[in-house]
Amino acid sequence: MLQTPYYLIDKAKLLRNLEKIAYVREQSGAKSLLALKCFATWSVFDLMQEYMDGTTSSSLYEVKLGKQKFAGETHAYSVAYADNEIEDVLANSDKIIFNTIGQLERFKQASQDKTRGLRINPQVSTSEFIIADPARPFSRLGEWDPARIETVIDDISGFMFHNNCENDNFDRFDEMLTLIEKQFGHLIAKMKWISLGGGIHFTGDNYPLDQFCARLKAFADKYGVQVYLEPGEASITKSTTLEVTVLDTLFNGKNLAIVDSSIEAHMLDLLIYRESARMTPCDGNHEYMICGKSCLAGDIFGEFKFDHELKVGDRISIEDAAGYTMVKKNWFNGVKMPSIAVKQLDGTIELVREFDYDDFMHNLS
Repeated sequence: MLQTPYYLIDKAKLLRNLEKIAYVREQSGAKSLLALKCFATWSVFDLMQEYMDGTTSSSLYEVKLGKQKFAGETHAYSVAYADNEIEDVLANSDKIIFNTIGQLERFKQASQDKTRGLRINPQVSTSEFIIADPARPFSRLGEWDPARIETVIDDISGFMFHNNCENDNFDRFDEMLTLIEKQFGHLIAKMKWISLGGGIHFTGDNYPLDQFCARLKAFADKYGVQVYLEPGEASITKSTTLEVTVLDTLFNGKNLAIVDSSIEAHMLDLLIYRESARMTPCDGNHEYMICGKSCLAGDIFGEFKFDHELKVGDRISIEDAAGYTMVKKNWFNGVKMPSIAVKQLDGTIELVREFDYDDFMHNLS
């Protein structure tokens, strides 16, 4: 058994999502790009690139990683490009998407030989969290005025919309796309490609894939555009666990178990969005609050039920530990960074990366 903590990526579970992504491509014509802001563990890109069309990014480093490690197209997007990085971004991308007309005009000459796009903000989204809502009041994410956008229409060939957030409802997706068409349809008709962004959980159980494909194809045919999707969590959901070990137990009004990991360091979104981790099965008679080992008082994975009393040395698997986890992990408290392991399709488990004190030390100065 590997030393905990470690992230365990199961390629067989990953493949289930990838096959649905490939099905959507075949049935709708829409291409899918991996959103590196969600998942950038390139140890499994060998499998993912067989089913996806490339990557999309949010920074120079993500652009370079996509170009170097993932076959297919490399789309560059950033909320704002700096003067000292734009040349490198352009050299490592096939398409560049600007967040504002100001950025487009600033780098118009430098990007004149590149396929260019513009982010559009339809000012409505499906997000339930203000911190993640691209349509929040005073949003800086994209242009929203059709008349202003039309003034630069000859300088671009595509739009990127990203307003489906945590959206697992096809009807809601259809509603969002219809609103986009009403506001920007006359401009979309002048484009060659449209990205509908990420946040669409179309690989989930019981999602109406055929309806989804038909809607995408109808949209593409109506406007004569190549549609792109940017699945992040949809590509890796339920594929990865965080494997931890119980270090101590105590009772303080509730049964507590402290493990060799931390939400603040290793699953930060649980803290940011104040959500509980997931674990199955969770139906026993022994209930425990699973706690991280950092000094943060609220370092708590959640409360779970087990079919036995937990003891020091017991192993626990925390589910859905791929999206927005490894890309956000940090060295808070100097807690040991989880290793990364991959369960190959033949069932063998390969340790692909370990982190040690030198990694911690060289992360600082």
